[in-house]
Parts: sequence; structure tokens; C-alpha cells
Amino acid sequence: MYQNNMKQVERVQTGVRIEARLLKVLKAVAELRDISLGDLIEGIALHAFEGKTPFGEDTLQHIAALKAVYGLDLTADDAHKLREET
Repeated sequence: MYQNNMKQVERVQTGVRIEARLLKVLKAVAELRDISLGDLIEGIALHAFEGKTPFGEDTLQHIAALKAVYGLDLTADDAHKLREET
């Protein structure tokens, strides 16, 4: 499908700590789109770097439902204000 426009990249394995419920929602969205979690995160980051939204209205509706299922009540306002339980 995208063969003619594919760009070759070097990917690296990384260990990233992330809030558990957020990860569950991200994995579910990746599954919904039939892509890997890494591809989803790359897409979100590349869109954000250009000030673009990575999701259309239909995907945002799915995300809202998934957030409810997994009890994810965090918002963008919570970014940089999270601390781990000890």
C-alpha cells in the first residue's frame, strides 16, 4: 500500500516507563489500527512535532470509550505532574 513512499529508518529498542492505564489505551488503539505500539507512538510524536492532531473524530471516540474501560482519567493538564507511588 505505501511501498513507493516508504522511508528507511533505524529503530532502536528502548525501555520506557509509562503510566499503566495509558499504556493499556495505547495498546488498544494500536490494535484498533492494526499497527504496532511503536508505530503508533512514532505517529503520535511526528504529528505533535508539527502541531497536528494524530487522530480523527472516529478514533477519538474509540479512545474515549477505551479510557472509560481502563479507568484512565488523566488529561493533558496532568502531564508533568505525575508521581509514582512508592
